[in-house]
Amino acid sequence: MQPGATLTHLDTSGAANMVDVTEKPATDRAARAEGCIVMQPETLALIREGDAKKGDVIGTARLAGIMAAKRTHELIPLCHPLLLSKVRVAIELDDALPGLRIAAEVRVQGPTGVEMEALTAVSVACLTVYDMVKAVDRGMRIEGIRLTAKDGGRSGAYRAPAA
Repeated sequence: MQPGATLTHLDTSGAANMVDVTEKPATDRAARAEGCIVMQPETLALIREGDAKKGDVIGTARLAGIMAAKRTHELIPLCHPLLLSKVRVAIELDDALPGLRIAAEVRVQGPTGVEMEALTAVSVACLTVYDMVKAVDRGMRIEGIRLTAKDGGRSGAYRAPAA
């Protein structure tokens, strides 16, 4: 835990509450997150060749991640609805896993950060891949979802150590 850090979503009695950002200035904020989905080599080949029965796995997962970032406040209690200015989801095939590496970048000009939106984008993109190819590989694993960077706000910049 960071020195001097407190849990901001708890009031003085310990009850959950939404942080009041009324007095916080709107500033440029950004967050990046990453994760991966590990699968059988044959499943990765199916995705690479575009032969999944449900269609374009990568394109659908990218769109799902973007949509999820925009709806994070509906999924995570106490998150503020934000007018996002950018959501980018990148998906790379990785034979070494084997599987897909998924990264998201989210930007906003507002009074609160977008870490949860970036993490949600990666999570839902991974879940979408699972859903689209689970008929051929139920043993897939979603791993390593984490915040890799954030900029802006009172707490400043954060960079995760290399994984």
